[in-house]
Amino acid sequence: MSVVTTKRFTLDEYHRLIELGFLTEGDRVELIRGELVQMVAKGTPHSVSTGKLCRQLDRVLSDRAVVRCQEPVSLPLDSEPEPDAVVAFGQDDDYLAHHPYPENIAVLIEVSDSTLNYDQTTKLALYAENNIQHYWIVNLVGDRLERYSQPYRNDRGECGYRRMEIALKTETVTLPGFEDVTLDLTKVFTT
Repeated sequence: MSVVTTKRFTLDEYHRLIELGFLTEGDRVELIRGELVQMVAKGTPHSVSTGKLCRQLDRVLSDRAVVRCQEPVSLPLDSEPEPDAVVAFGQDDDYLAHHPYPENIAVLIEVSDSTLNYDQTTKLALYAENNIQHYWIVNLVGDRLERYSQPYRNDRGECGYRRMEIALKTETVTLPGFEDVTLDLTKVFTT
């Protein structure tokens, strides 16, 4: 009897596939724990909210941080997801040699409607496991912002966040690492 196994990729192998042209932007995949995961097509509300979010982050942060929209972050244990938005410390040129690592990230944000369950479970555990200090979900289904912080790992090796706060789409929130910077959620959510 033979056992079927899947091929897992390291970050280096994944980058090599991109360099050789086996994977292109049109393939819409991301590397999650060594597996290539097909990204879901974005609907109109998702695209509009992501665009509004990125414009607002750029506006309120100016040159104080790097705002990356739908660009990869490099995580240990062979993961390179492409969150909808990342606020990273430093300047754009700081990321010429590599994508932001967990320690470079002030806040990582997913805009979520059809992928809400995946973002609240698989992505949440992945980001907590990699010590992303602040993970936000723009929950388009529930018209709210879910703000997760304080990542942990329990005795069974399961990862999550100790704290979750809800902000309604009509509220204003402070950006982690930039306590004097606020984000008006009415300018992010679609009406």
